[in-house]
Amino acid sequence: MDFMLAFGYSSIMLCFGILLRAKIPFLRSMLVPASVIAGILGFFFMNCVSGMGISVGTDTSMFSAIVNHLFTVSFISISLTRTPKENGKTIGNVLHGALGLGLVWCLLYALTPLTGAGIIYFWGKNVNMNPLYGMLIPFAFCQGPGQSAAYGAIFEQYGWSNASTVAIALSAIGFIMAFLVGIPAAKLGIKKGIAKNCSKIDDAILKGYYTKEEQTKFMVKDTTHNGNIETLAFHFALIGVCYILAVGISKVLGKLPGFLGSSMSSMMFMNGMYAAYIVKFIMDKLHLDFLQENVLQSKITGFTADYLVVCAFMSVSVSVIQHWLIPILVLAIVSTILTVITCFYFGQRFGGENDFERLLGLYGTCTGTVPSGIALIRMVDSDFRTTTAIELGACNLTMLASTPVYLFILALASGSLEMGVTLGGLAICVIGYLAALKLTKTWGEKTFSWK
Repeated sequence: MDFMLAFGYSSIMLCFGILLRAKIPFLRSMLVPASVIAGILGFFFMNCVSGMGISVGTDTSMFSAIVNHLFTVSFISISLTRTPKENGKTIGNVLHGALGLGLVWCLLYALTPLTGAGIIYFWGKNVNMNPLYGMLIPFAFCQGPGQSAAYGAIFEQYGWSNASTVAIALSAIGFIMAFLVGIPAAKLGIKKGIAKNCSKIDDAILKGYYTKEEQTKFMVKDTTHNGNIETLAFHFALIGVCYILAVGISKVLGKLPGFLGSSMSSMMFMNGMYAAYIVKFIMDKLHLDFLQENVLQSKITGFTADYLVVCAFMSVSVSVIQHWLIPILVLAIVSTILTVITCFYFGQRFGGENDFERLLGLYGTCTGTVPSGIALIRMVDSDFRTTTAIELGACNLTMLASTPVYLFILALASGSLEMGVTLGGLAICVIGYLAALKLTKTWGEKTFSWK
C-alpha cells in the first residue's frame, strides 16, 4: 500500500505538472519538463504534510526506495534498446565530439568532488557535516537523481547517515540549475547568431502535448499477439528477467575482497546493465531479437525517467537535513558556477561547427541528465540537423574513463583510503583528463565568440 500511495501521489503531481506547463507562459518559454515541475510540487507537498504531522500513508523513504529501483530498471531498459545505424552522418565528427564531451564530463566528475570536499570542510564545520559528504556532488550533478540515490545508499552502508538524502537534494538542485542557466544561454546564442541550425520551436513543444489534429505519429508496432501476451507485458517481462539476473550478478560480485565487493554488489544499476547485455546477446543468438520493439523500449525508459525525477524530489526531507541546508546550498551554487565555467570554456574549443550545440548539451548533462542536455540542444537544433545528440549518447563510452574517480571516493567512504590520498588521486585524474583533451585535440582554439 505504501508503494501504491507513493505512485499515486507522484502521478497526481505529474498531472499538475502537465497542466502548469501548458497554462503558464513562463514555464512554456523555459521548456521546463512536467516531471521537474511535478517534482517541485511534490517536494513541497511531502514536506508540508510532514511538518504539520499529517499522515498520507507513505513517506520520503518510500520515494527514495522507488528512485533506487526505478534507476536500475531504467539502466536495464536503456541497455536493452538497440541502437539503430545512422546513415549520412559524419562518423569522424561524431567520434571527435563524443570524445571531447566525454572527457570534459570526466574532468568535472573528478573536479567537483575536490571542490566539494573543500567547501564542506569550511562550511560544514559548525553543523558537524563531514567533508566526505561534499564528494557526493559528482553523482548528483554529473549523473542525476538515480545514481545519486544509488551511491548515497552505498555511503549509508558504510555508516554515513542521510547520505542518500543529501545526494538526491543536490541532484534536485542540479536539475533546476540545468534549465535556469541553460535556457538563457540557448536564447542568447540564438540572439547573437551563434546557433545556426535553430528553427521555430513549434507550439506542441512549448505547451508540451499534441492536440487531436497534431496526433499523427503512432507509438509502436506489436511484436506479440495480444491473444497470447501484450507486447508491453513482454517487454516488462524482459526487464524482470534482467532484474533477477542482476541480483545474481550482485551476489557474485559481493565475493570480491574488501570495499570492492560491497561497493560493486550494491551497484544494482550497473549489474542491471550487464544483465541486459547478456539477455540481449542470448536473444540475438537465438534469433529472437525481432520480438523487441525499439520505440516501445525507449518509451519505457522515458516512463522510468519521468517518475524517477518526480520521486527524487519527493524523497528529499528537509527535516532530515535542515541543519545542513546552508552547506548543501553553497555546495550546489559553487558547483554550478564551476560547471558553467568548465562547460562554457571547453564548449567553445572542441573544434567543430556544432560546438555551441555541444556546449549546451554538455552543460545540461553535467547538471542534470542526458535528457536535460538533449532538451537544451533541441532549443537550438530542433530538427537535429547536427550530430550533437548522437555525440551526447556516444560519449557514454568515453565516460568509462571516470572509473578511477568513483573507486577513489568509495574507498574513502569505506575507510579503505585516507582523505589525503583520495584528494591526491582525484587531482591526478584531473591532470590526466586535461592531458587527454590536449592529446586528442578536443581542446583547441575558440570556434565561436559570445561578442
